[in-house]
Amino acid sequence: MSLKVSAADGVKVYSVAGGKSLPHWLSEKKQASLKRDEAYRRRIELIQDLQFPEACQRLKITPDGQFLFATGIHPPRVRVYELAELSLKFERHLDAEIIDFQILTDDYSKAAFLCADRTLCFHARFGAYHKTRVPAYGRDLAYAPFSAELLVVGSSPEVYRLNLSEGRFLSPLQTKSPAVNACGLSPVHGLLACAGETGLLECFDARAKAPVGCFDAAASAGGAGQQLTTVRFDGSGLQCAVGTSGGLVALYDLRMSKPTAVRDHMYGQPIRDIKFHQPASSAGMQGTRVVSADSHSVRIWDASTGQGFATIEPPEPGIMDVLLWPDSGLLMLGCDSPHIQAYFVPALGPAPRWCSFLESLTEELEENAAPTLFDDYRFVTRDEVASLGLGHLVGTPLLRAYMHGYFLHQRLWQRARSLAQPMEPAALRQQRISARLDAERASRITLVKKLPKVNAAVAARLMEDKKGRAGAGAGAGQDGARGLLQDDRFKPMFEDPAFAIDENTEEFRSLHPNARVKRSKLLPQEPTLDPLEDASSGSDADDAGDSDNADGEGPQPRKRTSANGAAEGEAGHRKRPRLYAAGGGARGQHRDSGGRDVLLIDKAEAAALLQPAHGPRKMGGSREMTFVPRGSSSRGGRRGSGRGSGRGGGRGGGRSASRGRSGGRGSRGRH
Repeated sequence: MSLKVSAADGVKVYSVAGGKSLPHWLSEKKQASLKRDEAYRRRIELIQDLQFPEACQRLKITPDGQFLFATGIHPPRVRVYELAELSLKFERHLDAEIIDFQILTDDYSKAAFLCADRTLCFHARFGAYHKTRVPAYGRDLAYAPFSAELLVVGSSPEVYRLNLSEGRFLSPLQTKSPAVNACGLSPVHGLLACAGETGLLECFDARAKAPVGCFDAAASAGGAGQQLTTVRFDGSGLQCAVGTSGGLVALYDLRMSKPTAVRDHMYGQPIRDIKFHQPASSAGMQGTRVVSADSHSVRIWDASTGQGFATIEPPEPGIMDVLLWPDSGLLMLGCDSPHIQAYFVPALGPAPRWCSFLESLTEELEENAAPTLFDDYRFVTRDEVASLGLGHLVGTPLLRAYMHGYFLHQRLWQRARSLAQPMEPAALRQQRISARLDAERASRITLVKKLPKVNAAVAARLMEDKKGRAGAGAGAGQDGARGLLQDDRFKPMFEDPAFAIDENTEEFRSLHPNARVKRSKLLPQEPTLDPLEDASSGSDADDAGDSDNADGEGPQPRKRTSANGAAEGEAGHRKRPRLYAAGGGARGQHRDSGGRDVLLIDKAEAAALLQPAHGPRKMGGSREMTFVPRGSSSRGGRRGSGRGSGRGGGRGGGRSASRGRSGGRGSRGRH
């Protein structure tokens, strides 16, 4: 679906034909490949299968407004669409091309088709059931419901009347023109108007054989010598509009011989169809508008003043028929192309009930840009081809000649333009300025969020998790996190210090061995601290000794004999600051969140201190342990003396000599 705006008066005209407009010279293989195109597959169709293999010739709706008749070629066929289902109801093929047809009932039950082989074909609900021959080639067809007569005009001066109730032809009406191109019947007073080849407009009353009125309508409209190609009465029966072969549309009052308004289409092409648009009483619009069409465009203009209202030009010329939906702004065009073009003009009236969804789609269509003649192709002139450096492609399938230029694929045009016309310095400078301004605006935007004093890291992580789960609805996620923080069941967790969680303790790490503590962006940023492990430091040595003693093996920590000495050792352990490697060049002694003293050193100094120790390293889970051997003899003597003093000298001496249980047992046995 696309949006097109008339350049004359700015009336919005929405094209709802559905799908991309494809050029007819596109290969069938290329058209078949469009089934993989996402934009083509997701196109919007007003009615399913609203198209013909080659062209559509006539469009009509049933009097009850529930079914749509459409005829087209090739081969000659008629399609009936059920508007309640927005789909095709049935399709029938005929032997000859359909010139015109009339619907004889309120629904699709009965219809009569005027064919190019001088026949009238009658169809019922079950199919075709009768065919009769017309004395001359027909050009137009009308139906008088009050007398049940079919009126046929064509290449002869007679108007043939077929009475359907009697099943026979009545005496024809004689006109003054050598041939009649079109006829129109007023539904109010039953007056029949005939448009002749010589420009004469003749009106007949079915009860009289002679015409009740005759004058040269083409000459009075300013087109002397032109033929009359179409004629139409309005809903009141007092106005009659005629179209000429030179593109003139004249509006007459039956009580006057001079036209009240004349409109020129400026194309010089014959007028194909004329319709009168009567505004609905609920629409609040005043005045009747005339909808006239030639092969190139459809003009909508005011019937009283002749002022233009809107202009519709389909992507491909060749308009055959115009269908104007009663009391609405929907128009359908039968063109010399496979697709039946549909247009919605909200200024004319609301959408019909069967497609009321058009009202909600108009706002979305306004945001889309107006398409070119073909969506994937761009029209370029000869000068533009030379400026782009594509002159060597003239005559190849990449450049399709059209009028005074060529059609070029959009991607090829963009690539050639980027190579031939790089970005200008002024545009590049403006782009850089815009990027710098955007960066400054982004830096000024800060999110201020109030975090609780207790477990602030948990609350910040909870907000971020909710925001990530919410996806596009970030505000909803933050609202959910704040609601959880304000919940009475979890409120003490963020207010009572007794529920504070210390993520740096051994207990937390043992319960969450794979947890990686990541500082939230919502918390105030601090310098990154990396603890330095030093085997020679007392605290780390004590920690290593405790871990070794837990398994019953390894050196035991030194114990002080006096209580004062123990207190002094513990106090010295607390007072001795820990070493941390800080980023950002921060150095000096600081105090962490736990109240302990930390000493910040540069990362270069930390790298010198953290040289790989002599000995193997073993990894276990998320921990790394380093064993530093100190000599087997000294360690063995120390362990032997220590354990021997408490458990016996024989066993201690045995283990100190051989560091094995076999030696101890042997010495104990020898004693």
